[in-house]
Amino acid sequence: MSARLRAMIVDDEELARRYLREMLSAHEEIEIVAECANGFEAVKAAGASTDLLFLDIQMPKLDGFEALELMEPPRCVIFVTAYDEYALKAFDVHAVDYLLKPFSAERFEEALARARERMGQTPPVLQLAAAARGPGRFMERIVVKDGASVHVVAVEDLDWVEAQDDYVALHAKGKSVLKQQTISALEAALDPALFVRIHRSWIVNLERVEKIEPYGKDSKVALLKGGKRVPVSRSGYGRIEKLLGSR
Repeated sequence: MSARLRAMIVDDEELARRYLREMLSAHEEIEIVAECANGFEAVKAAGASTDLLFLDIQMPKLDGFEALELMEPPRCVIFVTAYDEYALKAFDVHAVDYLLKPFSAERFEEALARARERMGQTPPVLQLAAAARGPGRFMERIVVKDGASVHVVAVEDLDWVEAQDDYVALHAKGKSVLKQQTISALEAALDPALFVRIHRSWIVNLERVEKIEPYGKDSKVALLKGGKRVPVSRSGYGRIEKLLGSR
């Protein structure tokens, strides 16, 4: 007898969720433990014991990849979506499968078989989230889970970022939230034409930079709108000088 598997369905379309339920009903060994209509519900419902996650991408509030980044990682993720633009990139980072709506029962069974083969692995959630943007596209909002709450920070509102051990402090509109992510990973997700890492621990929004000032004999600081001063390393100064000079 096959081992029991715990499955979760996340899709904002009722018909899509119903179709997945019908497909899964043929498998007595699979238990549907949660069914969610958007990313916020998914984040609240997800648990580390989830084996299979059937996940839509284009959803209101939080898209599928943003929700995935905040969840306890399931053992296998199968994307279920009407959009194929991210499929190849998702496979590049070892997504289990990508079901393009509408899909047949045969195609569903193929995806399920792949999931069983991968059951011993954990998907690289953060890499999947990056892949979702596709080449040449950058993050437009940042999602942060804080207990039962989820904060969404628009990238255009971001003033500066500060590394704090394994976290980054995101400063926007006079408020600050902590996100568990390295500053290098966040830097790679931000548009380099708008954001520059001026120090190993600091990223600034170029639109917020008033000027660069000397600080001591060999040091410099960036003066931001609102009066915040941020240290600038030697290599950081070279990067920001180049970007500011090209404007």
